Amino acid sequence: QVQLVESGGGLVQAGESLRLSCAASGRTFSNYVMGWFRQAPGQEREFVAAISWSGATSYYADSVKGRFTISRDNAKNTMFLQMDSLSPEDTAVYYCAAGDRLNFWMRGRSDYERYEKYDYWGQGTQVTVSS
Repeated sequence: QVQLVESGGGLVQAGESLRLSCAASGRTFSNYVMGWFRQAPGQEREFVAAISWSGATSYYADSVKGRFTISRDNAKNTMFLQMDSLSPEDTAVYYCAAGDRLNFWMRGRSDYERYEKYDYWGQGTQVTVSS
């Protein structure tokens, strides 16, 4: 059983930065693809970013490319999302997710952006960006 806990959310002004963390339990962290999703009130859950099991490849939603950076530290069982140049459009609950690496066989972003590919989810952390 993999348990995920997000932290680092908060209230910031437009143009500022936040760094989200996702701590995972267990000793098999490197076996999982890790991703970030977000959901704003009244909207669908939205893919934000994902990183391969080895950390060699990252994928981003078009809306966050150039502003967000995903990373992972397998030795510490932790994933990060560095969020720069935040805007009110980024306001949402952010969730970290983990999926078995064998679920991701397509080249490119198509598998990584599908929430149903992920097996474990954190409870979310609120990010609010004021104008």
